[in-house]
Amino acid sequence: MFLALDVGRVCRKIAGREAGKICVIVKKIPKDKGKSGSFVLVTGPKQLTGVRRKRCNIAHLEPLEFVLDIKEDASDEEVIAAYEKSNLIKKFNLKKPSAAELKAAKSSK
Repeated sequence: MFLALDVGRVCRKIAGREAGKICVIVKKIPKDKGKSGSFVLVTGPKQLTGVRRKRCNIAHLEPLEFVLDIKEDASDEEVIAAYEKSNLIKKFNLKKPSAAELKAAKSSK
């Protein structure tokens, strides 16, 4: 079964140093002249899954059946809230970062 790689799709990275970790697509990166490209912007977020926000080749992603209700270019806080709302933090056995950890990560940017 083919799953579309749209904004909000939860994926597993299958290549690179973050292989095996969970991430979410937050934006499609277009090719020249408006054509759909082979890259997307993903985030874990880093405080939750260990995947930092960066460009990723779609060939390095395995789409999962879950989709988060987020807007394009959503912040890490919005993504964490969407994980919580869809109960995926518990399903993937993730540790939700505290408010202090989120604030420290935001101020270090």
